[in-house]
Amino acid sequence: MDVNGGNDTTKSNRRSSRQDHQEPARDQAALAPAPTQSSAHQPEGDNRGQGAAGSGNPGRQNRWAKNVDAGPEQWGKPGNQPDAKQGKEEKPEPEANFALSGKLAAESNTVKGVVLVHQEPPEARKPSQMWRLYGFKNGEPIDKPLYIHRQTCYLFGRERRVADVPLDHPSISKQHAVMQYRHTDKPGADGMMHSGVRPYLMDLGSANGTYLNNDRIEAERYYELLEKDMIKFGHSTREYVLLHAQSNA
Repeated sequence: MDVNGGNDTTKSNRRSSRQDHQEPARDQAALAPAPTQSSAHQPEGDNRGQGAAGSGNPGRQNRWAKNVDAGPEQWGKPGNQPDAKQGKEEKPEPEANFALSGKLAAESNTVKGVVLVHQEPPEARKPSQMWRLYGFKNGEPIDKPLYIHRQTCYLFGRERRVADVPLDHPSISKQHAVMQYRHTDKPGADGMMHSGVRPYLMDLGSANGTYLNNDRIEAERYYELLEKDMIKFGHSTREYVLLHAQSNA
C-alpha cells in the first residue's frame, strides 16, 4: 500500500466530507428571505411598542394603550381649551319680554294701600249740575242727602279706606259700584248731537249685583243715570234716588 497515496486519498475524502456538510448551510442561507425595507426601517417607536407588547408586561402595555386612546394632547390653561360641545347646536336664549305687567298701573291706582278696581276714563269730568242722592228705607227718608257733584267719581262699598260712600250691609262688596261723571255726546230731541257731563253707574263685578230701577245691571258697563232714577246695592233694602238742585220733589 502506498503510504503517501493513502494519505492523499484520506485528505481528499475529509475535504469532500467537509464541503458536503457546509454546502447545505450555504444553500439555506441563500434561500432565507432578505429583510424587507419596511421592517428594516421601521420607526423606533413602533419597535418599542412591539417590544413592550411582546415583553409580557401588562402594565407597560396598558399604559401605552391609554396614551394612544387619550387623543391629542391639550396645551394651555383649562379655560382656553376648545370646548368639545362647540360643535353642538346651542339653544337660543329666551328673549326679554317688555310687555306691560300691570304692576305700574296698580301702583299708580293705589290709595291708602288698597288697589282700586276702577280706573277713571279719559273723558272724566266734574259736573256742572249739582247732583244729590237721597236715601230711603221702607219709604222713609234716612240721613241727609249725599252731595255728589264735588268730584269726578264716587265709589260705593264696604272698604271704608277708599269708599266715598261707605255701605255696611254684609251683602255689599268692598268695592261694589262707582258713579262716574263723563263728558259725552248724545243726540237730542232735535236730532242734533249735544255734548255734556253726565252721570253714569257701573257695577264693579260685585257678588250680589247693583240694581237700577229694580233691574240688575251688567258688571263693568256704564249705564247713564237720569233724574229720579233709583239705585240699590246687593240685598240691602236701602234705596237711593238721584236728584239735583233744580229737581221738583
